[in-house]
Amino acid sequence: MSLKERIRTPFRNSLQQSGILVALIVIVIFFALLNPNFLSAGNLTNIVLQYSYILILAIGMLLVIVLGQIDLSVGSVVALTGAVAGVLAIKNGVPWWLAILAALAVGLAVGAFQGFWVAFVGIPGFIVTLAGMLLFRGMTYQVLDNVSLSPFPNEYYTIANGFLNGLLGGDGYDVFTIIIFAIAVVGYAVSQFRARLRRIENKQHVESVGLFVAKIVVIGAVVMWFGYKLSTSRGLPFILILLGVLILIYQVVTQKTAFGRSIYAIGGNKEAARLSGINVRSVTFLTYVNMGLLCAIAGVAFSARMNGAQPGAGNMFELDAIAACFIGGASTTGGTGRIAGALIGGLIMAILSNGMQLMGADTSTQQIVKGLVLLLAVAFDVFNRRRAGLR
Repeated sequence: MSLKERIRTPFRNSLQQSGILVALIVIVIFFALLNPNFLSAGNLTNIVLQYSYILILAIGMLLVIVLGQIDLSVGSVVALTGAVAGVLAIKNGVPWWLAILAALAVGLAVGAFQGFWVAFVGIPGFIVTLAGMLLFRGMTYQVLDNVSLSPFPNEYYTIANGFLNGLLGGDGYDVFTIIIFAIAVVGYAVSQFRARLRRIENKQHVESVGLFVAKIVVIGAVVMWFGYKLSTSRGLPFILILLGVLILIYQVVTQKTAFGRSIYAIGGNKEAARLSGINVRSVTFLTYVNMGLLCAIAGVAFSARMNGAQPGAGNMFELDAIAACFIGGASTTGGTGRIAGALIGGLIMAILSNGMQLMGADTSTQQIVKGLVLLLAVAFDVFNRRRAGLR
């Protein structure tokens, strides 16, 4: 191999692996050039508050897609769980924390209901959740009696609108927020270093040391800059803390547990997974139960953000969550996808929405752009699979 090829090959492989991250950076730069307010501390904070629920849904949807299934009902389940919390906390005066527990219980019940039909009856997830989209939307209208309810108790409202600020002081910025982001960067660097060592031990391809260090430095710098921006606004949002905890949990679930590995095995080859001793029905059932739970968490977050429960809440959320996964690298045939990729895909969807809103683009234009981005992402996946000799 020539010197030129030895330099080009690892760079090209690294670019393919980090292409979605490069796309995110390009989109951010594009909107920043069009509108300087895009990167203001206030707008970045609003992005976190307004779109965190999509990232929560994307985590659950990724597992469903990796399994080789789909869930079209998540928007309706978000509305239903928010409606249950609203009726209990606003209409009946139930303590806010009990309303949250009730919403989570409803999400688990919905997930178990749909998981039963998919896993044990054998109806495709597309059909079951399409029916669920209609069923749970109708139940939302009945629970709310076709009217919106507001406002929630202040403690409930704070879940998606509150901040940790001033715990460790700071002059014009929140020291605590910066420390939390610094810890996150160190944790990311350590995890990447350990993953690199494992790949080397298994004689797998790794990028050059220079590219590896450069990637860590660039990502760390961007994260710290983002943390500093938040610290100069209102501090660390509670909803971002919740999202961070969920990310850590599901990183462990997907990479370190038998359940997570079983999901990937089933999505890669269902029959081979069954022959290897994996209980396909149980894993499928639990994956949908997990999706129901995350829908409930997103439902609580969204209703808290809006400070009310509306019959039309969650409209089109399922498409945003599905798009986030596919844009983030999940395969349409199952078996492939990462939590980090789904989150980056969700950020791309959020930034596209926010950026176009700042530009004054109408809703129709936003939908057209999102549709084209999703189509190109899936086309890119198909192109890569064909080049790799896969069907």
